[in-house]
Amino acid sequence: MLPSITRRSACGLVLGAATGIVGSSLANVGPAVAQQRYFDVRPGGNFKPVTVAVTQFVGGSEASQISSIITHDFSRSVFLLPIDSKTFIDHPSNPDVPLQMASWKAINAQFVVTGRAVNTGGGKLRTEFRLWDVGSGAQVAGQQYVTDPNNLRRVAHIISDAIFTRITGEKGFFDTRIVFVDETGPRIHRRKRLAIMDQDGANVRYLTRGDELVITPRFSPSSQEVTYMAFGNSDPRVLLLNIDTGQREVVGNFPGMTFAPRFSPDGHKIIMSLSERGISNLYTMDLRSHATTRLSNSTAIDTSPCYSPDGSKIVFDSDRGGNQQLYVMPSTGGNAQRISFGQGTYSTPVWSPRGDYIAFTKQTQGMFAIGVMKPDGTGERILTEGFHNEGPTWAPNGLFLMFFRDPGGESGAHIFMRDLFGRAEFEVPTPSYASDPAWGPLLA
Repeated sequence: MLPSITRRSACGLVLGAATGIVGSSLANVGPAVAQQRYFDVRPGGNFKPVTVAVTQFVGGSEASQISSIITHDFSRSVFLLPIDSKTFIDHPSNPDVPLQMASWKAINAQFVVTGRAVNTGGGKLRTEFRLWDVGSGAQVAGQQYVTDPNNLRRVAHIISDAIFTRITGEKGFFDTRIVFVDETGPRIHRRKRLAIMDQDGANVRYLTRGDELVITPRFSPSSQEVTYMAFGNSDPRVLLLNIDTGQREVVGNFPGMTFAPRFSPDGHKIIMSLSERGISNLYTMDLRSHATTRLSNSTAIDTSPCYSPDGSKIVFDSDRGGNQQLYVMPSTGGNAQRISFGQGTYSTPVWSPRGDYIAFTKQTQGMFAIGVMKPDGTGERILTEGFHNEGPTWAPNGLFLMFFRDPGGESGAHIFMRDLFGRAEFEVPTPSYASDPAWGPLLA
């Protein structure tokens, strides 16, 4: 459970909901602050990441850890490129003093991060950073945070998000968590536990004991809750779990369900597919009243529904046209429009939080690909393919996807991350095999 958080802004004290961190703005130093810089994250042939030099924060071991975490965050950000510290000419010892920009221009740094982290007594750690624009010579961002030292990693991720947003104009994604299925043991007798970790693979915590099979967790877009399916000695159950409190609630027993439901954008409803006599249709359930509403009335298999971010539409896959394809229809039910027309079959569609793309799994000639297309079906792009890729999930800023890849044989699945434009791919470290990732909302 996360401790309560208090955040202080430049214009006063603002009470937050769950961070355990007090933050306050640092005054700008030196020349007038440069105008907000927006970085073009759209696809293009001339893409070049912004170079950022993260200096060693002043202080003890905590300061060194924070600098390292920020650098590691940027190394996986695709849009920001951390400069190797071995090339630094200058090593600032006082983050309050304006930099000598010539030293940073010489190594082609566009931005420089300085900071400190010190124990203030009373079991508190004060961390601060300043972001410098090398071109203008100005400090363009600065913040300090006071927290329990146990929140060190979160403070580093919050700083990374602040810098990412200031440079790119886009929301960050570092201060987030991933729910996934941890898998151990031989393939024919895998033990599957629900687990949670930071987006970089740190702070793994197990949420179930492994005494029953769990699959397909789904994160709420509006809270720190997940749904997942559990198979014990009875019919498969759908459970609702509050990650911070550990409280569980059985939503219901659904013999005809094969995937866990997904949440509505406001977190008040779930949408699911239920099968009866070989036919699957789509339903919604109100989480407060448990009242269900049927959305489709098909003689085919309609499954894997997902809401658009505004809640007005749903995307799902169906074999109503002969093989598995993607369809979009109003969230209240009605006429469904097919949007996928490529070779092969399409499944597990997930709408981007930005509303601009739908991610999917595509199977063609024994190969499994992760791709995206616009909600009207145009602009299909394959981001990665091979055997066996499945289960895309979006970062809350809509710029990155995670999925799992299973090579088959006795080996197991691992989780990977890719940006929306397929520029880079990173494996997310996990204690053992891992599948079914679900990306949660920003914590801060």
